[in-house]
Amino acid sequence: MKVRPSALIWRQNANHTEILLMRYQYGGQDVFALPGGSPDRGETLPETIAREIQEELGVSVEIGEMILAGEMLLTQRNNDVLHIVFAARNVVGEPKLNPDETTALELVWKPLSELDNLNLYPNIGSRLQSWFSSATYPGYVGRIEQQYFG
Repeated sequence: MKVRPSALIWRQNANHTEILLMRYQYGGQDVFALPGGSPDRGETLPETIAREIQEELGVSVEIGEMILAGEMLLTQRNNDVLHIVFAARNVVGEPKLNPDETTALELVWKPLSELDNLNLYPNIGSRLQSWFSSATYPGYVGRIEQQYFG
């Protein structure tokens, strides 16, 4: 099983919260993901996220608490993946996509209210929305049901 830590980066804009997402295109569909990546040998998960964000977005962040963890079991197509999402705060700099470090097509700020309507990888939009509204941590969420984007 692969491990993919990622960062939830948000900002307040007027009267709503926006989430920073990376846009990809798979099978002719826009697919959105939180910034993150694969750990290098000897790295902790927060160190991985901080490095990936610096490389891919050119900013530094403070990695905070773990929001949730869940598995995507995709053995028929790909490796199983354990997704772990951490809160990221105190962004220093303006995020800008570095095409040398990622296959993402662009960075987008999406309203929190739209997350459960997007092709999100992993499919955790409603869980992130509930984290903001209830201030409780989903913690371990088990299996994440995911549409395949081929």
